[in-house]
Amino acid sequence: MRPGKIVDLFAGPGGLDVAAEKLGVPTVGVEWDASACLTRRAAGLTTVEGDVRLYGPSDFSKANVLAGGPPCQTFTVAGGGAGRRALDEVQHFVKRMVAREKPEDIKRDLSRLEDERTGLVLEPLRWALAAIDGENTEPYHAIILEQVPAVLPVWEAYAEALHDEGYSVDCGILRTEEYGVPQTRRRAVFIARWGDEEVALPSPTHRPYRKGVPREAGDQELESWRTMADALDRRSEFFVISNYGTGGDPKARGRRASSEPSATVTGKIFRNRVVSPQDVELERFSFSEAGCLQTFPRNYPWSGRDVGQQIGNAVPPRLAMHVLCAAFGWGTPSDTLLESLETWGNREASETAVVDNTSQVDVEYA
Repeated sequence: MRPGKIVDLFAGPGGLDVAAEKLGVPTVGVEWDASACLTRRAAGLTTVEGDVRLYGPSDFSKANVLAGGPPCQTFTVAGGGAGRRALDEVQHFVKRMVAREKPEDIKRDLSRLEDERTGLVLEPLRWALAAIDGENTEPYHAIILEQVPAVLPVWEAYAEALHDEGYSVDCGILRTEEYGVPQTRRRAVFIARWGDEEVALPSPTHRPYRKGVPREAGDQELESWRTMADALDRRSEFFVISNYGTGGDPKARGRRASSEPSATVTGKIFRNRVVSPQDVELERFSFSEAGCLQTFPRNYPWSGRDVGQQIGNAVPPRLAMHVLCAAFGWGTPSDTLLESLETWGNREASETAVVDNTSQVDVEYA
């Protein structure tokens, strides 16, 4: 398929959009965090600053691809767990939405969830169904979603629902280091393509990381996982002592060598200590270095406040490029395309809209 334009919900600082733009696919991102929008604008990414719940497909009628990474705070193991406790309810909401129950009834019942952010995971489905049913829109040609692993049951409910609506679908857990990201991070990914043509998640290109297992071990048809040393310009060996441990327990501090992939990059990345083999304190990661561990370009223009949270919440652009290519039926991205993610060109800032909650946004770029 040939995508026309992507509308990216909960777009953050632009992880998926960076990959899409490198693939030659224009994007428009909807994001409500002011600092993430500052970063996007500095990068020249088309942005609507607002709440995705107040818009729909008819506001972006020129976009034929839907993408989104809803907020993960209520589902992640580091959070309070309200989303994980509500998984059964959320899956029931999927069935109610597909049955076309009255939106006002669903909205009312969603407001009763323990944490209102949990209901945001249903927004992409609302948009997808609205596009199918809309008078001024057609079904999205492709849909790409990602979240923390705990959300996989929701994506599976999406898969069943959208298959019945006419989509070919696939979903599962992807490990970022298996796609050349110098970081161990697991993501629940969903892709769908309109019509009967089969769609499948991308196949790994790199070996999985296992503590204590040499890089060279494993399937020799796959590349070795990438290390922090591969991604960063630091010349000397170092160790990272993470402020984020297994299961979200900050007391279980992880330790990774520069000859290994990074642990999962979170919003607390700048709290991580960086030390020499002799435990001498070294300079902690810069914005650029933290972004590189997520495979953002080295010169990406991080802006605004809480840059660590922006970086930690983003989808790694390298993973996004693999997922987008799979969703579009393009096969594995070339080394040249993947290497293009290392720098961000001197682009003129694209037309960027900052709209209020009542404005129409179906303008030139939408």
